[in-house]
Amino acid sequence: MQLDHLAVAAENLAEAVAHVEEALGVAMGPGGEHAHFGTHNQLIGLADGLYLEAIAANPAADALPYPRWFDLDRLSGGARLGNWICRSDDLEAELAGLDADAGKPIALARGDLRWRMAVPDSGVLPFDNRFPALIQWDVAVTPAELLPASGVALTRLEVAHPEAAALEAAVGLSDARVVFVEGPSELRATFDTPHGTRVLR
Repeated sequence: MQLDHLAVAAENLAEAVAHVEEALGVAMGPGGEHAHFGTHNQLIGLADGLYLEAIAANPAADALPYPRWFDLDRLSGGARLGNWICRSDDLEAELAGLDADAGKPIALARGDLRWRMAVPDSGVLPFDNRFPALIQWDVAVTPAELLPASGVALTRLEVAHPEAAALEAAVGLSDARVVFVEGPSELRATFDTPHGTRVLR
């Protein structure tokens, strides 16, 4: 399992994009639509093979008979860093080895991109959505490799939760940038940017 990308969610995409751009001082690029979950996004490439997405429900999408991913149907209040996403080369095996129920693989597509994402039936990930969403890319070139360099690098991701130790044990990720902190449920990401150190939450 490796860190793949971060997701900032809001009730509309413009708000999510503005939240990222204000925090980092760098403009986001275009993204696209996710028909299966009725969402759309914009993206920014980060250093070290990572990227950041702003995501929201797409008002032009048809109503869905199932919950959206990233718990977007229950989202209220301002834009926030809502989820972190980790990739695996064998999603089914990764899910089978977890003690937590991180969902079931769903085949997805956007343009030429193909991937599988583990999504719980409820749309809610374990530990109040602090558990990472798990993804397996089914293309040779991932979004992080396609996006232009932004001069922004993630230096620290704090995953805060009242049961931080249990969450860390359940995730089992080895990445010095990812730190589990006991406290109210929240994600806080620190970046090196062309404008100095910036924090996104």
